[in-house]
Amino acid sequence: MTVGPDSDPVTVVTAHEIPERPPIRLTPGDRVTVGEQDTTWPAFVFVTTESGNGWVPARHLEVNEGEALVKVAYDTTELPTSVGERLDVLRRDDDSGWLWCRNSGGREGWVPVSTISDVV
Repeated sequence: MTVGPDSDPVTVVTAHEIPERPPIRLTPGDRVTVGEQDTTWPAFVFVTTESGNGWVPARHLEVNEGEALVKVAYDTTELPTSVGERLDVLRRDDDSGWLWCRNSGGREGWVPVSTISDVV
């Protein structure tokens, strides 16, 4: 779900550190290898592509015995945050519990809803 430009900023209550692996960007029609399901975030599965690997919502894939076709574009970029930081929410993924946010420096990425306050 995309949030309008007039959305209220949210506040970080728990810092979020990003993984060391580089993000991947998937486009519809890409083929990926599907690995394990995340135990903390059950909506996600680990995928491997020619350009890297990362966690992707399973509902964005058409899976066939370990391989999958990407149905929906997805960017795995996560946004590092600090307690007290204010963020603008640009998109919500309520099904998986993450928000696509922008910080005051203009950097964007996914942030877990559980690390944010003021989310309606």
